[in-house]
Amino acid sequence: MNQSTDGRNRVLWLSTIAFTLLFAVWLMFGILGKPIQEEFGLTEVQLSWVIAAAALNGSLWRLPTGMITDRIGGRKVMTFLLVATAIPAYLVSRVDSYAMLIVLAFLVGFAGNSFSSGIAWNSTWQPRERQGFALGLFGAGNVGASVTKFIGPPLIAGTAGVTYFGFVEGGWRLVPVVYAVLLLVMAALVWFGTPSQDQAPGTGQPLREQVKPLRQVRVWRFSLYYVAVFGAYVALAAWLPTYYIDNFQVSLQTAALLTATYIFPASLLRPFGGHLSDRFGARRVMYWTFAAMLLTTGLLMMPNGHIVISHADGSETQHLAYNLGLVPFAVVVFALGCAMGVGKAAVFKHIPEYFPKNVGAVGGLVGMLGGLGGFFLPPLFAYTKAWSGFPSSTFFVLFILTATCAAWMHWTVVQMLHDESPDLARHMESPTRPEPEEALA
Repeated sequence: MNQSTDGRNRVLWLSTIAFTLLFAVWLMFGILGKPIQEEFGLTEVQLSWVIAAAALNGSLWRLPTGMITDRIGGRKVMTFLLVATAIPAYLVSRVDSYAMLIVLAFLVGFAGNSFSSGIAWNSTWQPRERQGFALGLFGAGNVGASVTKFIGPPLIAGTAGVTYFGFVEGGWRLVPVVYAVLLLVMAALVWFGTPSQDQAPGTGQPLREQVKPLRQVRVWRFSLYYVAVFGAYVALAAWLPTYYIDNFQVSLQTAALLTATYIFPASLLRPFGGHLSDRFGARRVMYWTFAAMLLTTGLLMMPNGHIVISHADGSETQHLAYNLGLVPFAVVVFALGCAMGVGKAAVFKHIPEYFPKNVGAVGGLVGMLGGLGGFFLPPLFAYTKAWSGFPSSTFFVLFILTATCAAWMHWTVVQMLHDESPDLARHMESPTRPEPEEALA
């Protein structure tokens, strides 16, 4: 293994581990929320703002974080994010008021912006033929969403009422302390374990040149794709436990485990999605993704029940009875997670091919809008349920979102074929050929 190969492998694996840890810290209030609510006497609305503050700040800064990574290199940015997140994470363990909790949750949420940094960092180190797999492997770090779900409850229950070293309290307050220590250790590993001669393709590039690609319509189209495969993933990961409890009358623990069967494939299949994108082309994989998502959400959005027909003689008959039980529902949701996991990698395979010198800016914007989708979709789920009265309306929202993405993508492809057919058909994945929508930007 030569020095270049060794360097890019160290960047890939250490950045992936760091992102997994940062993602776990970003979403830790999903588990800490209940004991925090009990200790501070918070209402459901107050607790929701704690979780929302972290989620919102984890998306807002993805664009500038990616741009800075292009300018100074991912080694510096990732190390900074790890150290900067460790400080508010530790202070969460010392919090004594609701106002301070909101502020610290917001600051901890900055960890979520590590995604755009890692994407930009890895894309500069990986050769084009491995970028899909490498970015998919890095993105699989969002499996960190499940880390606190597994380690949090036993750690909280096993240490409640205990004080360590005279100042570290047990229970829920121990979890952010453990994370703070791990973040500092990981910062040292990243700094000393990755090549000191980093790659920064945006060094010296004027800001105007960095943001110039954002005027292209295709960037916003990629962003909408990412709302469907990542924003919806984040929203559904938070929504599913309650959905299982309310509609299938299972316990919280069972609901958490069932939700994990959705989270794991939606996270861990990103490398496979990257491999498929490298081999078959990202656009083709996106067609497969959207087709699978339309099929699964189409099944899931169907309300349980039957159609009643009132006849002229006053009689009534029932037709087309439909009932999706717990096991079939979980299987279809698992399939939906698989499609999202593959699709997340395919979206980001496009970016270094079309914008090799602006991955930070473009990836940052795509990641930011995808993350904001995860912030806005849960309220939309709630509103559509209240309006329709059907819990399954959650998946109707996802069906419409996916159909919009698929229609826009297919329209773009048809326009390309119309303008340049038949030559374009052999070069569908070529990033050097302009798309017709660029003329609209």
